[in-house]
Amino acid sequence: MAQSPKLLDQVRDKLRVKHYAIRTEQSYVDWIKRYIYFHDKTHPKDLGAQDVEAFLTHLAVAGKVAASTQNQAKSALLFLYREVLEIQLPWLDNASHGGFNTQID
Repeated sequence: MAQSPKLLDQVRDKLRVKHYAIRTEQSYVDWIKRYIYFHDKTHPKDLGAQDVEAFLTHLAVAGKVAASTQNQAKSALLFLYREVLEIQLPWLDNASHGGFNTQID
């Protein structure tokens, strides 16, 4: 019985099929690895929106990363959940990955 490809290989394959740049592939894979290690090697299919939010918050608070860096990590995780795992995270569906939208009424 053949095993299914490992998660990061699935990510790489999907990025290549969609013709993403090699540097984007490397960056996305790195962010996904960091996300998995942040959650003690728990498979992302067993994590949810609150776990994504915790990771992104950790980057901003403890990592003191720039907003653009946080957005890149968010885009990588969005790609992982939507394209590879085919899991829709409700708050990610409504979030723009180009920046955090604020509206003043």
